[in-house]
Amino acid sequence: MSVSIDDYPLLAQVPDPEALRALPARRLPALAKELRHYLLHSVARSGGHLAAGLGAVELTVALHYVYNTPEDRLVWDVGHQCYPHKILTGRRDRLGTIRKYGGLSGFPKRAESPYDTFGVGHSSTSISAALGMALAARQAGEKRKAVAIIGDGGMTAGEAFEALNHAGDAGADLLVVLNDNEMSISENVGALSHHLTKILSGRWYNQLRSGSKEVLRHLPGPVHELARRTEEHLKGMVVPGTLFEELGFQYFGPVDGHNVDSLVEVLGNLLHQPGPRLLHVVTCKGKGYRPAEQDPIAYHGVGQFDPGQGLTKSSGGSIPYNKLFGKWLCAMAEQDPRLVAITPAMREGSGMVEYAKRFPERYHDVGIAEQHAVTLAAGLACESVKPVLAIYSTFLQRGYDQLVHDVAIQNLPVLFAIDRAGLVGADGPTHHGSFDLSYLRCIPNMTIAAPSDEAECWRLLSTGHHHEGPFAVRYPRGSGPGTPLPEQDLEPLPIGKGEIRRKGHRIALLAFGSMVTPALDAAQYLDCTVADMRFVRPLDQALIRSLAAEHDLLITVEENAVAGGAGSGVAEYLAEAGLQVPIRHLGLPDRFVDHGSPDELLTEVGLDAEGIRLDAERLFQALGRGQD
Repeated sequence: MSVSIDDYPLLAQVPDPEALRALPARRLPALAKELRHYLLHSVARSGGHLAAGLGAVELTVALHYVYNTPEDRLVWDVGHQCYPHKILTGRRDRLGTIRKYGGLSGFPKRAESPYDTFGVGHSSTSISAALGMALAARQAGEKRKAVAIIGDGGMTAGEAFEALNHAGDAGADLLVVLNDNEMSISENVGALSHHLTKILSGRWYNQLRSGSKEVLRHLPGPVHELARRTEEHLKGMVVPGTLFEELGFQYFGPVDGHNVDSLVEVLGNLLHQPGPRLLHVVTCKGKGYRPAEQDPIAYHGVGQFDPGQGLTKSSGGSIPYNKLFGKWLCAMAEQDPRLVAITPAMREGSGMVEYAKRFPERYHDVGIAEQHAVTLAAGLACESVKPVLAIYSTFLQRGYDQLVHDVAIQNLPVLFAIDRAGLVGADGPTHHGSFDLSYLRCIPNMTIAAPSDEAECWRLLSTGHHHEGPFAVRYPRGSGPGTPLPEQDLEPLPIGKGEIRRKGHRIALLAFGSMVTPALDAAQYLDCTVADMRFVRPLDQALIRSLAAEHDLLITVEENAVAGGAGSGVAEYLAEAGLQVPIRHLGLPDRFVDHGSPDELLTEVGLDAEGIRLDAERLFQALGRGQD
């Protein structure tokens, strides 16, 4: 049930940004208050990203008020903060469907609205994309504006600095809004910063600065250099933006990101100034809802909850794979002092909170810098350290060059704990781990393991830690089937060996990782064999040969793209060995799968037990007709 818009009389008058821009500016603080309340109670009913959006309410209102969207382009970084944007751009009545099957995406999506100018999901792309739009407008002789809204976390990634460096050199008509929600402004500092920003963004100051540069240009060399250095020194004392100025940007700020009147005034001043500009806006993540302000990490992404009570801790159930990884990490670190853990800004998501507390000297959070994370691990491995890089499947794609060149070519012992493999659910195609088996399987020296349950994941992590070469353990989001952990057993398993989990007839299901459980369920109806292949590289060739000799049809099942995946590896081996047996592959289809719950998505792509059963029956019947 969605929140009634009748309870928000001012917001009800603003179905789109055009209606927003028709409001008197004095009404904007009241609108922001209603928008924040509507957002809180909508997300509490539907679930979704919350804290980031609460912190971006005034900024969103001000941007759409000052800029002529969608003609002017707003590019949101990552998009966790885009819910207020969606509410103001004609989608408020569908907000209750966000991240649900067939509903609104949790991120900006070009196919969803003309106001979503760039599809996102991964961090630090906004400046590059907005710069491209600004350069395209300049090339076409058009006057539209381009704005990138990026968080202080997003600024830690190399791509953001690469884009800033190019934008400053290109001199494009681009505004970068740095939404800094890690700092707070005290009243006095805030007042001074507000005063400075109004001055720095005003016409008088910029005319004066242009005039001073013209005067300095005509001074003799030594005098000019002294005057220039004096100007830079004084500017560095009052304006905390020397870095951005050196990159070719005019810097303005910091300004209070929750004062909508100030934001509108400053954005209006900056609207028609030429060249690249950076506005530093300081906000509070979770603003307006005290529990989210106090614990923005917990309220980053939420399920349904009562705003009056806040989030409650769940109890019982199987241990999620990321928590399992965290327990294993601590257990192995106690045993092996060489172990060092690395994360690219995903400590909580990867289950590393306890490890970071217990082993701070052997823990490195490198920020949103996946490329650096991989090469850092390689450098550690060169010095007899045993690095463990915890990373999501979809984020490892960003460090692929380093994985090949810095780890695999040198055959360094780096353990990749690859979380969120397969269909992750509500975050959708930007976060599905659809390709890791395909992009890892082709790399020499790589060993790839896909555990079928919690106990196997525990043992395979130990196997990877003891291995003297690149090793990947890929596991899904959420919990496994509930197999108890062998917490006292940190010994490795034999590499390249699978096992028969069920003996049957005629059909053999060669299942990888998360697909073993639904394959076993399907096999009850099919009376077929199920093999837990366990390793994608190297494959258990002896097991494949025996299955090929004893069955009429082999079917590989994996939660990865069929193209180039584990099943392709089985087929390649059969062809190389000259084994003539029909083989078919079940996996993710050759398209980007949308968002929804994992169960809904697995059903959609035919990788639940019923889908596997139906496909196996169809394939076997087709095989029979072919033999006739």
